[in-house]
Amino acid sequence: MRNLGTFVAGLVFGLGLVVSGMTSPARVMGFLDILGTWDPSLAFVMGGAVLTATPLFWLARRRARPLAAAAFDRPPTTPIDGRLLGGAALFGIGWGLSGICPGPALVDLAIAPLAVVGFVAAMLAGIAFSAKVLRPFLDATQPPSGSAESDFRQVLVE
Repeated sequence: MRNLGTFVAGLVFGLGLVVSGMTSPARVMGFLDILGTWDPSLAFVMGGAVLTATPLFWLARRRARPLAAAAFDRPPTTPIDGRLLGGAALFGIGWGLSGICPGPALVDLAIAPLAVVGFVAAMLAGIAFSAKVLRPFLDATQPPSGSAESDFRQVLVE
């Protein structure tokens, strides 16, 4: 039953990406082009998502446990550091250059596979590079087990 719920949630999310235009690189590029012919429509999509999610998160925080799991899976609290800022900048540069991010790219595989196959191949190559090259480096510089930084790094490499 949990897998069915996960599937339905993913399907609704994917349909939301399509309906909102988030799978259209041209629309994303128009939104990011604030000095040119800016398209504000995605700001309304994001605003609608925030307005919808905020009360739901507020309600969820007041529950003892989630509806479909034994406990909430909360990420560790970590400070903002150079690695986080560098990763965010790299993601933003890639998104700005291509107009595609991973979620919409996977949806686009079903809609227009030839348009995104190069992006998805590069994304998978980056994931493989991270697992093979960066993981050994992160393991070698691993902080003491049980620290928030250790927990965060473990999440990153898994």
